Amino acid sequence: MIDLSKLGDAIQAQGRVARIVIAGHKGSTPRETGAAMLVWDDGQDGTIGGGRLEWEATQRARTMLAEGPDTGVRRQPLGPALGQCCGGSVTLVTELWDAARYRSQFDEGTTEFAGLYVRRVEGDAPLPVRLRRRLMTAARQSQKVATQLTDGWLIEQVWIDPLPVYIYGAGHVGHALATVLAPLPRFEVHVVDVREMLFAGLPDNVRRHHDRPPHEIMAEASADAAHFIMTPDHEYDLELCHRVLGRDFGYAGLIGSATKWARFRKRLQALGHGVTRIDRIECPIGDPALGKHPHAIAVGVVARLLARGTERNNVGEDVQWATRS
Repeated sequence: MIDLSKLGDAIQAQGRVARIVIAGHKGSTPRETGAAMLVWDDGQDGTIGGGRLEWEATQRARTMLAEGPDTGVRRQPLGPALGQCCGGSVTLVTELWDAARYRSQFDEGTTEFAGLYVRRVEGDAPLPVRLRRRLMTAARQSQKVATQLTDGWLIEQVWIDPLPVYIYGAGHVGHALATVLAPLPRFEVHVVDVREMLFAGLPDNVRRHHDRPPHEIMAEASADAAHFIMTPDHEYDLELCHRVLGRDFGYAGLIGSATKWARFRKRLQALGHGVTRIDRIECPIGDPALGKHPHAIAVGVVARLLARGTERNNVGEDVQWATRS
């Protein structure tokens, strides 16, 4: 899946970048088909599996940035030649990107299949009729299409909108949760806390909100956003639970003990919320088996989010995490 937001940001920051994607794999490999990374003259973002494979792919990408060509395809066995013991093989496609190409491919609406990015990376054969029909059907019916290299044509799902995650409270757990979520491209992370000094050390791509109270930020969130309530004030936590239950949301989690949640459930019922609706708030959050260290809680939370299938894309599919009531 190609992340247009991330690619566009990299082009804006670096001017010209190479994108490496695993277009196919066989056997045991460090990463799966669809894994991608961006490379520029003095940096990179993402990974295709690390080790010698990634190092050599990065060097080839930088050579392409300096000398061309604009597209390269390499089929690479993973064995003694690379000093890796995976035993499988990968097909890597490397493409050079700048602002002009980005505009021509996306901003000007030249993609033929809604939600898919289809381009020839090998040979000069036209898109096979059977493949065109299959892609048209997939686009029309908003079906997901796996990354694939078919008859010299590379096909990827286009992913535009990451899922917004709002963390109310920048304390130890909130800080840890934002730090663990921030590198994952499928999430747009917001930390909300009037204590601006607590934002120190957060990753650069985390969005910070300190000039308004959390309930005002919550009111502006999209209907499928995730909300994690972890302020230092239990009464305000209850207020935020009350407010999130009064609106559409994709997920809501409350930090706290089973005792805290039992008390909150009674008070939320007294405020007029039904039991089924209240059950949509998860408390405690994370995986108790991992312990109560802030980063252990964060790892458990993120694992659950990833397992729920939380990505959004532009082909008309919203993956819901829970049944809306």
